Amino acid sequence: MASTIPDPRSGTERGSAPLPAGDGPGRVEAHGIDHIPDGERHGHPRELFSVWAAANVNYLSLVIGGALVFMGLTLGQAIGVIVVGNLFWVLSGVLATSGPAAGVPSEVVTRTLYGVLGNRVNNAVGGWLVSVCYFALNLAAAATAAFALVEKTGIPANTPVKVVVIVVIAALTLAISVYGHGLIIKLYLPITLVLGAAFAVVAVAVLRHADFSYAPAESLSGLPLWALLLAGTTMIASGPLSYTTSADFSRYLPRDSSPRAIVLWNALGAFVPSAIVCSLGALAATVVDMSDPQTALQGILPGWFVPVFLLSLVLGTIAINALTAYSAGLALQAVGLRIRRTVSVLFDGAVAVALTLYGLLVSDFLDTVSNALQVITVLTGPMMCVYATDILLRRNRYDVAALSDETPGSPFWYVRGVNPAGVTALLGGVAAGALCVDSVYTGPVASAVGMDLSLPVGMAVATLLYLVLGRRAVAATLPAAA
Repeated sequence: MASTIPDPRSGTERGSAPLPAGDGPGRVEAHGIDHIPDGERHGHPRELFSVWAAANVNYLSLVIGGALVFMGLTLGQAIGVIVVGNLFWVLSGVLATSGPAAGVPSEVVTRTLYGVLGNRVNNAVGGWLVSVCYFALNLAAAATAAFALVEKTGIPANTPVKVVVIVVIAALTLAISVYGHGLIIKLYLPITLVLGAAFAVVAVAVLRHADFSYAPAESLSGLPLWALLLAGTTMIASGPLSYTTSADFSRYLPRDSSPRAIVLWNALGAFVPSAIVCSLGALAATVVDMSDPQTALQGILPGWFVPVFLLSLVLGTIAINALTAYSAGLALQAVGLRIRRTVSVLFDGAVAVALTLYGLLVSDFLDTVSNALQVITVLTGPMMCVYATDILLRRNRYDVAALSDETPGSPFWYVRGVNPAGVTALLGGVAAGALCVDSVYTGPVASAVGMDLSLPVGMAVATLLYLVLGRRAVAATLPAAA
């Protein structure tokens, strides 16, 4: 009798007939980090718009937009920073083009950059750890809105109630992540429409009350102004630069899907809502204290709409965290753990819930994580650039069979499992950025020039290093037909 040992990577059983494609909205997705056959490809790049739009109408965007004004920028300067910072979503769109071309998620595509073993470290740190931290931060933000909503029903938000609320929000989030790609594609269009309608009401209220002539008490100029503009841009850019996993949601598209359309719909879907919601936060900060948006905005919103607003904050966070948990599950598989995608997603959720509970109920852990994520662009900026540069050098030509081969004989084994070009470019970019950072700590370059240059310097160095060092590695690993 044939063996039926589960294969945790593919969702099939060895020795038995392959399971049917599990990408419908009503069934758990069968695929993990394995290749998506051409016969199972479907969809259109425009579907990516709602995926990224639903994930970017969220609480943290309001907070960040308001923070720019609180930091001392004028309204015009804050909106300018919001636009420039969100333009980095174009890079996420570029990375998404590798999904249909390779038929695997970003967590596997990046074997071309770092080698089979080097990529496991990349996924453990730049994929799994960062994703779980973001999940915890977003979950904490949603929980505070949910606590306020619960109290409006007359139920006190004591510790047991808070625990239940956090677990329920996490469960709803993980249900979407476990069902996977098909449910995300189906569900995120109505979520986008619902959140769009809710924030349209918020926009009307904010525009009615905003002080368009607002100016900070002390006007900045010269070096202090440029330092603040760069710090604000880095803060906004940390969002798009954290999504080096955009191929996870495009890999089911047909192989011949237009790369330009993928970039456009991916970037627009994220840019438009993020820029609008951040701008609403900045506008609101001209009349209310946006250090606590959910409380401050209740003062200018219609009374009947406040519960809807709080619920929309929770829904928006569920949408973004479902994507985060989905990618974190794939990252955990790509680290080398032979477990099903569904199990890895649930494990990631359990860790994030534990961190959230600890942070909200026991200590200031989430503040510590938040501070650490302020400098995360030192890592994610160079990661994004090395990935995008590789796509441009190889023009999205991938040896699919080699990408799935993790043995020492694989073309992507490089030197002892590591691609020296990619690792050098990444570490060089991170080192250069670390010298220029001025956030949790101050690097020597930042100290000398008086501003944080970590984002542009780190990204530029990583790009230039991979352009110089990566050409030979790219040429050696192109598919034979190319």
